[in-house]
Amino acid sequence: MRESGILLPITALPSKHGIGKMGKAAYDFIDFLSETGCRYWQILPLSPTSYGDSPYQSCSTFAGNPYLIDFDMLAEKGWLQPADYEGLRWETTENEIDYALLYQQVIPVLRIAYENFAAHKPSDFKKFCARQRDWLANYALFMALKDAHQGNPWYEWEPELVMHQEKAIAEAQRTCKKEIEFYSFVQYCFFAQWEKLKQYANKKGICMVGDIPIYAAYDSAEVWAQPELFQLDEAKKPVAVAGCPPDPFAVTGQLWGNPLWNWEAMEKNGFEWWLDRIGFTLNMYDVVRIDHFRGFEKYYAIPYGHETAEHGKWCKGPDYSLWKAAKARFGDMNVIAEDLGNITPAVVRLLKRTGFPGMKVMQFAFDSGASNPYLPHNFETSNCVCYTGTHDNHTLRGWVKSNSDETNAYAMAYLDIKKKKKLPKAVLKAAWRSTAKIAIAQMQDFLDSPPSARVNTPSTLGGNWVFRTVEADYTEKLKKNIREMNETYGRFFVPEKPVKKGRSKKKN
Repeated sequence: MRESGILLPITALPSKHGIGKMGKAAYDFIDFLSETGCRYWQILPLSPTSYGDSPYQSCSTFAGNPYLIDFDMLAEKGWLQPADYEGLRWETTENEIDYALLYQQVIPVLRIAYENFAAHKPSDFKKFCARQRDWLANYALFMALKDAHQGNPWYEWEPELVMHQEKAIAEAQRTCKKEIEFYSFVQYCFFAQWEKLKQYANKKGICMVGDIPIYAAYDSAEVWAQPELFQLDEAKKPVAVAGCPPDPFAVTGQLWGNPLWNWEAMEKNGFEWWLDRIGFTLNMYDVVRIDHFRGFEKYYAIPYGHETAEHGKWCKGPDYSLWKAAKARFGDMNVIAEDLGNITPAVVRLLKRTGFPGMKVMQFAFDSGASNPYLPHNFETSNCVCYTGTHDNHTLRGWVKSNSDETNAYAMAYLDIKKKKKLPKAVLKAAWRSTAKIAIAQMQDFLDSPPSARVNTPSTLGGNWVFRTVEADYTEKLKKNIREMNETYGRFFVPEKPVKKGRSKKKN
């Protein structure tokens, strides 16, 4: 079956409150997808954001982003009054997110909701906390302690808390009891709204495509509470950190700074933590994109303290062992492998062995002639997902503007068009026309958005993850255009039965 989808972070939905939320606009977008014949909504990670505003640098690998919680839905429960949030300033411009404003405003509003909730706690709150205890207890305490330390990272707290000493943790749990319950309440609200939204999508036949970032942030609940999972020294400082080696696009490489996984220790206990994470994510979404898939075959390790990525080295990852264990526990998994970057024959073998579809990105297709593997005529199998571009790429208009004359000339010849301004639409059609079983485009590419609408520019800080759409973007004309593309290229989806969950077996 040939299918299609749209890549749009929930944060980029229209909203009166500064950032896209899991309220009416999200339900409206699901209706939009259904009416256009698209089957997939790719939303990227839903993790809380911190320094740099990226969901790939989060304080938790399990928690949901409080910014996405819809205030109107909390008001429907009686936990908020419109006056608690409607009179506040939420944005500086309509089409960009102001994270500084959100940081100041969102948590105080959620505290009001918590006080009203705490007076009459629903019976399912305690059940939620018990069900999610494996990660929620550490996360809620971590956030309570961050508040108590003016938001400073855990490695700047008192030594006994830095080292997660049992006596200090017990005392913190006692003194921060109310704050721990507040942060548990925030996650209770997030997951209740998420589950309701996903159920609505599935009833419409829409699959939600989530994301597993490969790494955790150093300032995260996992690194603080479970240091044995990472390559840390006795003082809990990283031995080496993650990134990518130098290439023509980044001459000193990419220094991500995340601590690296202790794969050797994890393999000894059957990758238990990673399997729990995979299972959690498969249950949360219908399809999961595995970020930086090549890092499971080999990962790039940069000595801690280096200011660039120039002097790192490639180290052996878990390779197929992790995915063999995952298949044994979960059976067939609905997964997309992000197999971009420095792809070696060993990575290709790993991808084939897992059977996961990889990614073909049209923006990479036109700079090296007819043998380029991202050109549609070179797709070796339909078991792939063809993207116009990812969240780390330009909009198609921005891509055309940034290309060399030679790249644009080849793209025009390949796509049989005479005018450069027609390239964005031609690339869209080429992706939909391809043999890939799924074609996905950024919403900006359907909107013909300018370069300023780019979601993220890797290895830069500031100005990323701020893109937003507005209600006026979702026109009947746009809906008709997408629908016609899906019909023309055999990708129009008509739901026949409920969407299957993301995993086929229950955890043993």
